[in-house]
Amino acid sequence: MGAQQKAEELGIEFQAIEPGYLNLCIRSGNQLITSGHTSTAKGVLGKDMSVEEGYAAARDCGVKILQSVHDEHGSLDNLRVIKVLGCVYSAPEFTDQHLVINGCSDLFHEIFGKEGDGYHARSALGFAALPTGAAVEVEAIFEILE
Repeated sequence: MGAQQKAEELGIEFQAIEPGYLNLCIRSGNQLITSGHTSTAKGVLGKDMSVEEGYAAARDCGVKILQSVHDEHGSLDNLRVIKVLGCVYSAPEFTDQHLVINGCSDLFHEIFGKEGDGYHARSALGFAALPTGAAVEVEAIFEILE
């Protein structure tokens, strides 16, 4: 089963995305590079949001990234996840950013395989604020395998 079918079985829907102010995903050579995608959830991890809520917010970012990648590439098949950068709106004492960003990484592992094309490099960082008060923002780089 390919990545596209796995994503659809998880209930991820793919529709054309109306172009906006910035390109959500751009192709450069054999790479797809995404803009940061923010979670719908808003709040500060370690203050008014739990790790579990942050995990769900990071997964939400992952779904949005996959939708943008699909819009640019036409499919999730024949892709390899190269790099994920996760930004977490964090209280000063919060140190579990890595557990929050697992929400996105775990989604990519489910779809692309943990030991295969979904096994990626990653950074998880804490920030004093994120745009619009979003709890999480994630960007990613994919390799097109042809």
